Amino acid sequence: MAKHHRFEIHDPATGNHWSLSVEEDRYLLAQAQEQGIHLPFSCAQGVCTTCAVRIRTGKLYQPEAFGISQPLQQEGYALLCVGYARSDLSVELQDEDEVYDLQFGRDFPTKAQPGLPLDLE
Repeated sequence: MAKHHRFEIHDPATGNHWSLSVEEDRYLLAQAQEQGIHLPFSCAQGVCTTCAVRIRTGKLYQPEAFGISQPLQQEGYALLCVGYARSDLSVELQDEDEVYDLQFGRDFPTKAQPGLPLDLE
């Protein structure tokens, strides 16, 4: 039988707050949806940043979170679509564009070179 944890989600954009019980061996996003909590997501494969959160307290395991770099994971960012609770957990939803910018935006303009391969003119 799977271990259960208390999972709290806060959405600073709307002020909404949810609290639910989740199983340790199931993805957090799927369990939230099953309990009627509709959170933002897109790919549900751990590659985009639509379901990104910042961990306030607790532990989350996310071995398939390719859309969040290790440095950002160490700062507490996580993806709910491929995240598993490993303790009672409290998270805050993040703006997808801000997380994407943290992930890629700082370096992308300085690494792009005219004529390679994105120059379509």
